[in-house]
Amino acid sequence: MKKDFKDLDEREILALAISLEEEDGRVYGEFVEGLRESYPATARLFEDMQAEEAGHRHALIELYRKRFGEHIPLIRRQDVKGFVTRRPVWLVRPLGIDIVRKQAEDMEIETRQFYDRAIQRVTDAGVRKLLGDLADAERKHAADASALGKEHLTEEARDQEDRAARRLFVLQIVQPGLAGLMDGSVSTLAPVFAAAFATHSSWNAFLVGLAASVGAGISMGFAEALSDDGTLTGRGHPWLRGLICGLMTTAGGIGHTLPFLISSFHVAMIAAVAVVIAELATITWIRKRYMDTPVWSAAMQVGLGGALVFGAGILIGSS
Repeated sequence: MKKDFKDLDEREILALAISLEEEDGRVYGEFVEGLRESYPATARLFEDMQAEEAGHRHALIELYRKRFGEHIPLIRRQDVKGFVTRRPVWLVRPLGIDIVRKQAEDMEIETRQFYDRAIQRVTDAGVRKLLGDLADAERKHAADASALGKEHLTEEARDQEDRAARRLFVLQIVQPGLAGLMDGSVSTLAPVFAAAFATHSSWNAFLVGLAASVGAGISMGFAEALSDDGTLTGRGHPWLRGLICGLMTTAGGIGHTLPFLISSFHVAMIAAVAVVIAELATITWIRKRYMDTPVWSAAMQVGLGGALVFGAGILIGSS
């Protein structure tokens, strides 16, 4: 059972403080390993913070030995009420710089609050002074953590990390999203417009388009999630990629399906064609913006694929 903080004596408070500093230092070590490749400058900052945590731990151990001897009881944060359960974000690869910054800031704020409360529970002047100094150090760490990747880095380091962050964003978000959007926007053209021309019914075309969009979204989502686990490619968590890909696939198909809610078939057709043009233009822009594809090349590739599928739908529906 967890113990109430108010029931801890000075010996247990010092033992808990030692455990907290050790855990924080090890977490920072994991941040260093996870950030070293993509964010080397920020990794070095965490190395400095890890070294400071080690210094805090040594100071606490020395004080404990002087007061209570060599045996330090094992008291961890999970053994005491009031501590927040930490999500092990440091186990994810690759690490996101914003997630790490927020996690580090939360860690330092929690540890500082612990020291502020601990000072009220101890009476020894030496212990109170050390805990007060450590609380001040944690306040500085919290401020440093909230500003990591900003003023603490040189301009060159910021540029390098911005490029790394953009590369990860493209790998983990843009690529699966773009693949889904392209598939949803292009592959569903044939069934939607085939149904429209075959039945001349807006409602029937809407039902076919809705089914094709949802089905394609589920299929693409699972295909993306099962393609790789991201550990070697750096593409991030597979189920997040699958979710993004599936949602964008469904959105791509739904876009030119919604106009068929218009009861007038001819008006619905004109609106659907306009939406298709907007979708293909959006895909072209994304490919130019994030994939560095020349705009005319992207337009030709996307436009040609869309025209072929659109034409196939019309031919099948008119036959």
